[in-house]
Formats: sequence, C-alpha cells, structure tokens
Amino acid sequence: MRPQDVVNSRPVPDPIDVEQAEAALVEHYPRLVRLAYLVLPPRLGRNRRVLTAHSLVQRSLPRSRTPGVAADLPLPRRPGGASADPGYAYVRRQVLRQALEAGLPLRRKAWPKRAQLPPLLPQVWGLRLFPRSGGADELALDQRLSVLSGPGRAAYVLRGLERMQDAEVVRALAAAGAADPQAALAEADGVESPGGASAAALLASGEFDPCSLQARPTDLMRRRQHAKAALAAAAAAAVCGALLGLPGEGWGPDGAAAPTYARNPASERALDPSKTVRVAAGVWKRSSRTDFSVWPARGNLTDDNALLRRALAVWARPGPSVQTSATPATPVGPPMGPPQLLFAGDVDQARVVLLYDGLRVVRYAEPRDGTAGAALDFARVDGADAAAANALVVGRTDGNVRYLTAPWVRTASVRDLLDPAGVPAPLKRTRHGVTDPLVSPAQARDCRAWDALELRDDAGPRLMTDLGELAPARLTSGPPSAPRDVSGEEERARWARTACLLPAVRSNGVRSVNSWAYAQQPLPEGNGTATWLCTRAETWRGTGSRVLAQFQAPSPKKGTPGAIAARAEHSPACGARDPRVLAGVLWKSRGGNWYVLAAGSGQFTSVTTSGGVQGTAPGNLLAVRAKAGAQADLEGRVESGARVGVLR
Repeated sequence: MRPQDVVNSRPVPDPIDVEQAEAALVEHYPRLVRLAYLVLPPRLGRNRRVLTAHSLVQRSLPRSRTPGVAADLPLPRRPGGASADPGYAYVRRQVLRQALEAGLPLRRKAWPKRAQLPPLLPQVWGLRLFPRSGGADELALDQRLSVLSGPGRAAYVLRGLERMQDAEVVRALAAAGAADPQAALAEADGVESPGGASAAALLASGEFDPCSLQARPTDLMRRRQHAKAALAAAAAAAVCGALLGLPGEGWGPDGAAAPTYARNPASERALDPSKTVRVAAGVWKRSSRTDFSVWPARGNLTDDNALLRRALAVWARPGPSVQTSATPATPVGPPMGPPQLLFAGDVDQARVVLLYDGLRVVRYAEPRDGTAGAALDFARVDGADAAAANALVVGRTDGNVRYLTAPWVRTASVRDLLDPAGVPAPLKRTRHGVTDPLVSPAQARDCRAWDALELRDDAGPRLMTDLGELAPARLTSGPPSAPRDVSGEEERARWARTACLLPAVRSNGVRSVNSWAYAQQPLPEGNGTATWLCTRAETWRGTGSRVLAQFQAPSPKKGTPGAIAARAEHSPACGARDPRVLAGVLWKSRGGNWYVLAAGSGQFTSVTTSGGVQGTAPGNLLAVRAKAGAQADLEGRVESGARVGVLR
C-alpha cells in the first residue's frame, strides 16, 4: 500500500502550478460548476446561482504563475474518481471555499467577500438562465437541501457527488474553512433521498446541471426604462469627456504614464510619435559617423503610433506602477527633442521600443495584453563608436537575453569564454536584427559557463558580454594605450581565467573591459611561470572605473579564476592616462614554502618590500622568501625616479 492510499496519513502536499490546476479545471469543469451550484445558498435564485457557480469556478486558479502552490491533502484513489489529481483537489477546495463564503451573511462593519457580491463575469444581458426542471424526486431533494446550512449542503454533496468517506468530508470542509465540519456532517446525515433513489443519481440529474440551461427573457418593461436612463448617462459622460479632451488640457492614451504636469510646445513635439527621427536603412554606409545615430528604425511595430505615444509619455512621466532602472549617473528626465526610433516590435511576450536621444538609449517594454507592469530602462551611450554601438539588449526572459545588432554586423555567434579552444556557435537573427535568446551570464548564479556575444563586421570579430545593462560591454586585450579585440588562443585562455571575475564590475555602467598581461614571472622552485594581469572596466560616464590586478599561477584545471591581488575604484592606474600598475601576493610553492611575489608594469626599475618581509629586486619582478601569514608593504621606483605604491 502506498502512503497516498491511506486516508488518515498526513503527507506533505504536492506542489502544483497554474498549468496543472488549469488542466484540471478544464477537464472537470461541468463537475466543479455542479458542485458550486449545489453548495450555493438557494436564496440567490436560480439565475444568479448559475452565473455565480460559473464565476467561482473560473476564478479558482492560483494567482501566481510561480510553481509551488500547495494543493490540499491528497485524496485516496478510486476507480474512475477525479480526486486522485492534485490539481483537481486544489481547484475543488477553492470552489468549495468560495461557495461557503457566498452563503455568509453580510455585516455592516465588515467588508463583503468577493464571493458574496454579484459576479463580474460571466454576465448575460436580457436573458434569465436556469437548469432544466427535473422530476418530483429532484424537486424534493432541492427543498430538503435548501433548509441546510452551507457546510451541511457541502457535506451532503461531497458524500453523494464526490463519493467521499466521512473522514474525507471532514478534512475537505476543514480545508475549505468550515467552522464545524462534524456538525455539517451530522446535518447531512438527516437528509433522506426522496423516492428511494441514491444521492449520487439525484445530484447528477439535469435539475442540478448549470451547464445545460434554459433561457427566458427578463422584465421587458423595466429593461426599456433602464435602457433610456443608461443612454442619457452615456450622453452626459461623452460631453464631459469631449470637454476634458480638448487641446491644452485633458487625457490621452498614455498607458502607464503619470498625469501631465506641463504644457510646453517643445516638450509636446518631443512626445509626438509622428515626429520621432527615423533613419533610412542604408544611411550608415555613407555617413561620417558609425554609431547609434545611423541605426535604422526596425521592428514590426514601427508604425504603431499608439505604442510609440505610450513609450514617449512614460519616458517623460513614468507612473508609480512603472518599473524604472538606470545605469549610474544616467539622467532619467524626458527627451529635449524628438528622439530617434531604433526599434519597435514584439519580443517574446512583450512589446518593446528602443529610443535614442544622442546621450541615452531608452528601452520601454509592456506586456502584449495591456500596459500593466510596464518597464523603462535608461543607459548612457554618449561617445559610442562602431565597436561600442554593435548591439543593444532588446529583451530578457527566464535568464536569457536577446540583442538587437547594428546594421553593419554581418554574423553573430556565441562563444563560451571559459572554453578558449571551443568553436563559437552560430546565433540566428531575424530580418530586423534581433538574435535568438542566449543564456545571460549576468543573471547566472554560478560560473560554469560564460556565453559572450561574438559579432563580426568589416573590422573583424568583436566580443561583447552582458553585464546587466542595455548596452553590452566590449571585451578587449592588450596595453591601455592600444587595446585590441580578443583574438588568438593565448588571449582567450587568459580571458577564460578572468571571465568569472566580471561580476565584480556588473551594473556599473561599463562600456568596455580590458585585460592586460603586464608581466610574466618565473616562480621559485621551478613551479612554472605566472602571469600578472590588470583588468580595467571603463564606464560610459568616464568616472567610476574599476581595476583588478590578477595573479594567474599555472593551474592543471582549465578556466580556474585568477587570484585578485589588488583592486581599486576611481583610479587612473592601468589606464591610458597612467598605465603603471604594481601588485603583490603571498604565494605558497608546491614544496610548502611561502614567498612574497610582486610584479610591476614595464616602467618600474626596482621593487621593494618592507614591514614583515624585507627585500629589494631590480627590474619589475620580486620574489622574497617569507613566513605564512606575513604582512609586507610594497613600493616601486619608475624610470623618472618617482616612488609608486601598490595598487589599492
């Protein structure tokens, strides 16, 4: 016997999701509606009981789309029984709970529950609906059930229609919120089936089937009076709306935007979708600049002025329900003039608009079925060149990211930075330049892979990576004076040990990340050769750069991240203005001996360690024997004779 077959056991509820509950609801919809109809109080009248029963069942799904909604306790399996499905058990519990709430009396000092109010949907105008009339036995049973309380009717129906045992009925009523399930069961015991027929046969008859209905007209005279009153009210509302919608004041279809706060002619032109700048498809081929300003307007919704109007209005005055984000030091105010339209189209389950005003790229996204949950993202992209304007993030869904590529990009592929010898996988694009989804490393919880976007144009391949912003960061290698795109297996091997350190610069408005191997150092005791790298992340705003000095010792495992020897923020070190860098580590050899290792860039003529470890070495490399846990102070001297401290 399995644990779920024992009635008195209390197993942990199986988690269900919306799809499982929806499948159960669709499959057993007539049975659930019949259950709700029988439990609802007869005082509602047959027409309202029918509509309320359908309404209760239709709003019994879980509200969250996140898996893990717990169903009520599993019910024993029976041949042909529907209760073995946990999704059905969950929906039935929700229907039963709402039907019992509908029978509660209204109180002045308490807000009415939703089930106590007339249903919003479904609605039928001009007709009264009710089940087909049954025989004398069904009529007698309906009269006997009408004198029971709501839990009493529920107990009788669960026992007769759902074929539940008494213990199961008690548990089901308790889960649905009944105050005294035992008393309800006792009420049900007092009901005798008329004419000797079984309860199951009577409850399954057409008398109690709210899915097989008859229709009759409502009160025609009263309906005519109500129609005249409604027509007069609609005319008055139309006049008021026309007055409020006159130019200079009033409303517009702005979606999730906040109310207007100013009427400025220049601002109104900037928010007019018909005045957005649209660049032709071939302009970039003959322009003197190659950046976002020559991107053509692309997407299947570029002519949807209603969508563009909402995007511009939300940009100018985002309402409280809009989710807004911006890279550091990016202005979030409205555009100063008509912006350039880069993209407007459907991306996954959203409508997306990308706009550019010369300083910022703005992404507006809204669901396909409305404007609730609209999002607005700002990213600073001033001073972009052809390499930095290669792509923009157009959508994020379930840990994946889609890019909109520049018109000059010929091919796109995905390269795993942790696999330097791997071959990049081709990445398909739509005719509008939108890529297929690829895994975003910016949202990954571990670093088992790092998928970078490799774009190829006339200048060759360029590596870009997502760091959680609209504009992906460009990855380069080489000295700060002449960084170059990553090429060759040696440079990719160094990036394979650097990629997992990129989260340290994530969401900082990063424009590019350069990794420079500034020194090679033979390790003591014949332990191989270590590489010293300086990784510098430059930002679009110019300030806020972050610098990491890495020590990469030989490792038998490929892709092992390098050790961070030093880090700095807002520092010119390792950059074009000050390419000098000095860093050190306390290192243990394979023989178990400890050393202070230090390396500086080529400008250093000597390196000195003081404090807990004393030593000086000519040139830019130093290796001094030390004790475990030793503390040392490093200092270097450059060609001009100036002393330079360690990166910090």
